[in-house]
Amino acid sequence: MKEKVQILNHAEIAQKTKRIAFQIYENNINEKEIVLAGIARKGFKLAKRIQAELEKISPLQIILCEVKVDKQHPLNTITTSIPPEKYSDKSIVLVDDVLNSGTTLIYGVRHFLDVPLRQFKTAVLVDRNHKKYPVKADFKGISLSTSLNEMVKITFEEGNDRAELV
Repeated sequence: MKEKVQILNHAEIAQKTKRIAFQIYENNINEKEIVLAGIARKGFKLAKRIQAELEKISPLQIILCEVKVDKQHPLNTITTSIPPEKYSDKSIVLVDDVLNSGTTLIYGVRHFLDVPLRQFKTAVLVDRNHKKYPVKADFKGISLSTSLNEMVKITFEEGNDRAELV
């Protein structure tokens, strides 16, 4: 069994999340409201944490949206927890925990392009630099060059968040 190597601890994840929130605010300084669209499960948890930080530092109204993507079959229907008219003509930040090949992020981006948007950005906690698609993280906690057979696992646990290389 391979040994887990911790790459981010709880405090570091909190610090990276806060920095991402500041970057998002700076990028949306002239907006009244933005949509944080988190990829289901871990991306959505990260989006909620970014929302909490944004609420501390900015007057932005934040609309939280959960995006469900079938990661094994990304061409399947993608659903969002809010209807398109709620994010139409808004600034959107698509959030995921780890950017691996870019598949999930690019199909998530594609879903939102069916309506007019003011601006579209992406945010991830860990960017692994193994992209198959021309998608990038506009806001990222860390960039990590790993081998293809390594995996980054993010755990969001109250008081014990961590990112590990397994």
